[in-house]
Amino acid sequence: MHRKADLTVKVKMVSKSGRYPAYQTEGSSGMDLQAFLTEDLVFQPGERKAVPTGLFMELPQGYEAQIRARSGLSLKFGMTLVNGVGTIDSDYRGEIKVAMINLGQEPYTIHDGDRIAQMIVARYERVDWQPADSLEETERGEGGFGHTGKE
Repeated sequence: MHRKADLTVKVKMVSKSGRYPAYQTEGSSGMDLQAFLTEDLVFQPGERKAVPTGLFMELPQGYEAQIRARSGLSLKFGMTLVNGVGTIDSDYRGEIKVAMINLGQEPYTIHDGDRIAQMIVARYERVDWQPADSLEETERGEGGFGHTGKE
């Protein structure tokens, strides 16, 4: 039997549309973000645009929001994020906009209220770099790209 843990953090948010990011299932880690548009937004193949969400938030210090592509939009239509994964820092107070690109072969239209991306709020650690002349050895060592794959 699984006990539901309290895994919530309180985040202040202003929504111009009255819509808020929402989890679609109990096990979802990402919340869907919706477009906030006064008119449809058409993306030609290869075209990039910032899609407004009408959302503004105040993340607590020590948290970030990651904006990620929706897998269905990417696979079915080629609509993805320009920057792979977007990062929203805790001190940013502007509107959340999603930098999207159409990698598909056909024009794609986004309508007001369409689910366009996912947002994950995550805790992070700050780094205090420790200058060193050497590092501990590991089994992997300097093995990089493709090092653990089959030959």
